[in-house]
Amino acid sequence: MKKLLLAFAFLLLAAPAHADVTIVAQGSITGQDAPSGEQMQNGAQAAVDAINAKGGVLGQKIKLVIKDDACDPKQGVAVANELGDGSVFAVIGPTCSGTAIPASRIYNEEGIIMISPSATNPALTEEGFDNIFRTCGRDDQQGRAVARYILAHHRNAKVALIDDKTAYGRGIADQVRSGLKAGGMKVAFDWSINRGERDYSSLVAALKEHDIDVVFFGGYHTEAGLIVRQLRDAGDKALFIGDDDLTTREFWSITGKAGEGAMMSFSPDPRKKPEAADAVRRIRARGFEPEGLTLYTYAAVQALADAINRAGSLSEPKVVAELHKGSYDTVVGKISFDAKGDVTNPDYILYRWSNGDYAPVKEQ
Repeated sequence: MKKLLLAFAFLLLAAPAHADVTIVAQGSITGQDAPSGEQMQNGAQAAVDAINAKGGVLGQKIKLVIKDDACDPKQGVAVANELGDGSVFAVIGPTCSGTAIPASRIYNEEGIIMISPSATNPALTEEGFDNIFRTCGRDDQQGRAVARYILAHHRNAKVALIDDKTAYGRGIADQVRSGLKAGGMKVAFDWSINRGERDYSSLVAALKEHDIDVVFFGGYHTEAGLIVRQLRDAGDKALFIGDDDLTTREFWSITGKAGEGAMMSFSPDPRKKPEAADAVRRIRARGFEPEGLTLYTYAAVQALADAINRAGSLSEPKVVAELHKGSYDTVVGKISFDAKGDVTNPDYILYRWSNGDYAPVKEQ
């Protein structure tokens, strides 16, 4: 009996510490931001499948777990606390800035690498945590692109800035304001909404009263779509510009033809990059269009897996060091991270919606 116990103990000690390398994709799987969560989930799964098909990392398979935070800060913190039990190596996400910022503090304390594909508020990486990264750009970069466009093409227009009071929406609206001010242009009208509102008649009336020519909205696609539709129903033809959360066909499903001509800021479409061709084909074969943050999520998983292999270890400090010093070939192109965890080559351009799809505007 004693020999059997000793043999069993030896087998336990000889077994690998991790049968799988567990990573979590955390985002808005439910709620009104579910389209973003669906993009994240599809991107992460496609990347994990491709990496596992080639042997995984360090000879071990990656196990992907999906966690829903509904883009709610309290739920995001609850998820982060739940994952601090030592079983998770890294988190891809969260998708929303308002969730990612408080969750990042917990992931830093627990030594869990976090790479968000979509949380754009500068505060996420300004806190100085070395294990927090993102594969997308920042609101200050995105806001400057919008401001440049308005200054170049609508300098004499009356501009309104609207935000939804979230870290994401207010953050980018503030950056547009700063960019316009730096260019010598004053904002004619400011307004804030509450997420979940459905009736924007007061806002529409105020925009018409102030004779607004250009409306910039910092926030999510649901509210953006409703505002556009109600503006057009009231006969208001002001140019509407939104942010990168409008990169989902759910926006057009809300606006219908009223969305014709609406604009938004986003990075150069990664679906068009030759590096993404195979991933795009495989994801589309599953019946999903890899728009928005899908490929930025895929890239986050790629960079993480590559850093693990380069480190030759599942030591969090070693992998973090590799992420900071390396350059990674991904589906969104070659990326590298600066000391803060931001990508070093972000870029934003303007897109215009037409006939249910969006394309870059010619006059950048």
